[in-house]
Amino acid sequence: MLTSRVPAAVDSLLAILRAAPALADALVVDGPPIQLAGNRRLYVGWNPEGGSAVNLVQDFNAAGARTRDEDFAISCYAEVWSGDTDMQVQRTAVFSLVAAVETALRATDAAREAPTLNGAVLWSHLTTGDLSQFQDQEGARAGLAFTVMCRARI
Repeated sequence: MLTSRVPAAVDSLLAILRAAPALADALVVDGPPIQLAGNRRLYVGWNPEGGSAVNLVQDFNAAGARTRDEDFAISCYAEVWSGDTDMQVQRTAVFSLVAAVETALRATDAAREAPTLNGAVLWSHLTTGDLSQFQDQEGARAGLAFTVMCRARI
């Protein structure tokens, strides 16, 4: 008997994002950052504000206690930067990166199971977001913390 669908859901989300053509030029990272190359990154299970990689709640879905519903939020973070100081370009780029995530989670003829994270959950979708912008020695940076909400039956 499964205790949680979180591990399968995170693994499937990573696989979907790594296979998405619109994210081919982005580095999709499992968990917190380490020394990485590239100026377009997408972190799954981490955001710079700290907190939980995944927050979950479970409850019985009906009388009889045979199955449970599990609702959980996977923390994610998209980050882009360049060597110049044009913040508008980076802001547009980070929203484009997150739009590619949202598109990858939508059902299509080619990927009918994407919203279920290939069967790991009943449904998933992108919900909250929090934009940050700053300048450093590497130029303009924009980051967007966002959440992928999921519902599963265990």
